[in-house]
Formats: sequence, structure tokens, C-alpha cells
Amino acid sequence: MKINSWLKDNTYHHSNFQELKELVDAKNKSGLKISLCIPTLNEEKTIGKEVVIFKSELMNRYPLIDEFAIIDSGSKDRTLEVASSFGADTYLASDILPNLKPMRGKGENLWKAIHQLKGDIIVYIDADIKNIHPRFVYGLVGPLIQRPEVKYVKAFYDRPLAFSDSIRPSGGGRVTEILTRPLFSLFFPELTAIIQPLSGEYAVRREVLESIPFPIGYGVETSHLLDVYQMYGMSAFAQTDLDQRVHRNQPTRALGKMSFGILQTFLNRLVQYNMIQDLDELPTIFRQFQVKDEVFESIEFNIPEDERPPMNTVEEYQKKMKG
Repeated sequence: MKINSWLKDNTYHHSNFQELKELVDAKNKSGLKISLCIPTLNEEKTIGKEVVIFKSELMNRYPLIDEFAIIDSGSKDRTLEVASSFGADTYLASDILPNLKPMRGKGENLWKAIHQLKGDIIVYIDADIKNIHPRFVYGLVGPLIQRPEVKYVKAFYDRPLAFSDSIRPSGGGRVTEILTRPLFSLFFPELTAIIQPLSGEYAVRREVLESIPFPIGYGVETSHLLDVYQMYGMSAFAQTDLDQRVHRNQPTRALGKMSFGILQTFLNRLVQYNMIQDLDELPTIFRQFQVKDEVFESIEFNIPEDERPPMNTVEEYQKKMKG
């Protein structure tokens, strides 16, 4: 598949789906149920606004969302209290499938949402978006409602690549452009068509989510793209331009930790796909440096990329789906 051809056929702007009554009618005609999940950890400053906007616009005014849940990693602030007060269902990730050894990480929340929620489509939205708008949901579910062959829709936040009479660079954030896109270019060139592969906003059909493993840490978005691509190819993907996204920026040192986790996941996938061989078990210690009294000190961080298995292999989930 040629990248430019895929971009033309599978890249949307959220305004393509802004006629919400028509979108709801199409959803109802197809018999689809849509669940919205926001994974949280100490997000009391932004979660209230997200709940209010999504509830009022996409459940009450236009019933596009059938279920709306916050799945929390154990916030120490008032995240769950605020979300509940505005009408979202709230859950602690540790209370879902409690017989399993607990793990902490965004990927854990996303994975457990598959067990907790009922929708045929699950939409994941990050909790720290300051300019939240209904487009963050309807822009992602639109392609899934209108095109049954599409299985996974990613968000991106830049305007189209051609702007007025000039062309400007466009793409993802720092980790995407320095790490993920070079790796995709080397090993999976078609996946470079995904403009922001690490975006935290995406909508996916249940049968896809339940059939892929979930890293619980930084590698979850990367692993999704690789595994879905291996299973279905590029025709399963679409992406939607959501215009601007305002959120807090991570410091460079934090991005180093993120890159370390992503790289572990990527290399492990290459082994699983038999694309490389004889790779010893990867270390999980990441080292950075700081200077104290003119003396350089090494700081070590243990960043294991543990994974949850495909949800459809979990006995409790199998029983729930049969019941």
C-alpha cells in the first residue's frame, strides 16, 4: 500500500463528523454501542471539565456515548470525587479483576477497561486535555461508524500537511519524531503514515482490543499499532485531525524514560515477529545523570515493560462474555 494513497483515503478532519444527529442515527442503525474511558492518575484539575462536556454534549444532547467511565490508578487527589460528582462512573483499576496481581500504569487501566465496559467500540481519551471538546470523541468514532472495515482510529493534532501556498513540517511530539518514526521507517515503513502514533486518543473495536496484549507502561500505544498492523495491515487504520490539543508538556528527562520503555516494547515485538534473532533478555534499568556539588551522579530507574495478555484469554472475561 502506498503511503500517500492511504493518507488520502484514511485521514479525516473532525469536521467530517460534526453533524452529530446524523452520526447518532448511523450508530443506532448499525446497532453499535460506544463506551468512553478516561484513564486517570491525579487529574482533579482537568477531569471535571472533561466529564461535564462529554456528558452534556455526547450523552444528554446527542446520545453518541452509551457508557462513560473513569478508571483510576489510585489517585491521591480528588480525581474520583470530582468525576463522580459530575456523573461519570468511576472505578479503581485494582478493583477490576482483583484476583490478578495488581500492576500500576496507564496500560493497566486501558486493559481493564475492556473487561469493565460493555461497548462494541471503546474510546480512550487522556485526562489532561485543557481544551477538551466533543470533537475528541466524535472525530474518532466517526470512521468506525461509517466504515465497518476500519478497526482502529488514531488522533492527531496538526492541521493538514499543506498549508496555504507553502508546506510546513507536521507530525508528532519529540519522542515520536526522534524515536518512534525512525524505528517505523526502518522496520515498518507503512506505519509512518500514522502522523501521531503515540497520541493518547483513539477509538477501537472490541474484537481488536480483546485480542492483543497490553504493555502496562509507556509501550502500550506502540505495541497496539504493531500488533494490529501484523494482524490486519494498514487497511484497519484511520486517523483524524482534531486540531489543537493543549496539555502539559513533559520535561526532557521524563521523555527519556518514556523512550526507554517504548524501545523495550519495540525490540520485544521484533523478536516475536521473527524479524530479529538472538536478542538476550533486555535490561530494565535506565540511567540518567545529575550534578551535585560539581560531582556527577548516576541515577538508576527500573522501568520494566510488563504486559497483560490478550483479554480474550482471561478466564473471567471468557465467562463474562458467555454469560
